[in-house]
Amino acid sequence: MAVIDIGTNSTRMMIADVEGSKVEEIFRESRVTRLGRGVDHSRQLSAEGIEAVCEAIASYMLQIKAEEAETMMVIATSAVRDAENGEAFVAELRERFALEARVIGGDQEAGLTYLGSISGRRDDENLLVIDIGGGSTEIIVGQGDHPVFHTSLQAGVVRHTERLLASDPPSSSELEALAKDIGKLVASAFEGVDLPNIDRAIAVAGTASTLAAIDLELDPYDPRAVEGHRLPLRTVQWWLSRLASMPLEERKQVTGLHPDRAQAIVAGVVILIELMRNFDLPEVEVSEHDILYGCAITAAASL
Repeated sequence: MAVIDIGTNSTRMMIADVEGSKVEEIFRESRVTRLGRGVDHSRQLSAEGIEAVCEAIASYMLQIKAEEAETMMVIATSAVRDAENGEAFVAELRERFALEARVIGGDQEAGLTYLGSISGRRDDENLLVIDIGGGSTEIIVGQGDHPVFHTSLQAGVVRHTERLLASDPPSSSELEALAKDIGKLVASAFEGVDLPNIDRAIAVAGTASTLAAIDLELDPYDPRAVEGHRLPLRTVQWWLSRLASMPLEERKQVTGLHPDRAQAIVAGVVILIELMRNFDLPEVEVSEHDILYGCAITAAASL
């Protein structure tokens, strides 16, 4: 199976063998394409972002063809569903690559993320899954195959960097405003919701995996080392104080932090901290089993 995920900040691809809910990766790649840059203000996908995505997909299609994938699933998330020219972008993908990209809603995104996150896990734990993206953040609570609650917050590393972090490095007042905004969004989404006790919290996607790579000082990135790495709240807070105090050019030199992710990482870490505080999480477990896995399982089931 092949999966392409066109996100707000990055465009990712995975090729995997799938049997039931078991996913065995063959190839995986991620490129920061910044499709959603400026969408929060302009409601338009930029020509530069669209071209960056198309360049990534052109490369991915060569790899998919070489691996002779049986089927492919292409999804587009927050930036494309928010942009007024999102449908035109999907049509361009159809014209240039013969791809039928599905623009999925927040609920679908959360469901696919949860499906991927439970791959290979015990089915008797109450899980809380956090997926911090470029334009939205998905939070899912469930046990085994059954999510009991999920929500999609209009909070993301690109969206909130553009909205609130104008200084370089960010000022303390900007960081406080960002944390306050995330707290309000979470409080509103979970008002009146009675959640079960959480046995394990899992964080997937770019912010979590990048923070794990920074914490482990990985160069180059090693997904096997990142998988299962635990980030205590105090460690995440320590990294925020370090990263937020650095100018952008200095952050780009941090071991484990890809230079293309340096601009948005501070907002991502603030979002993660606020979620950990709101759910009283002493730590999160980082996982590569994310929406790509969920899409692969779904694509296999459709055959």
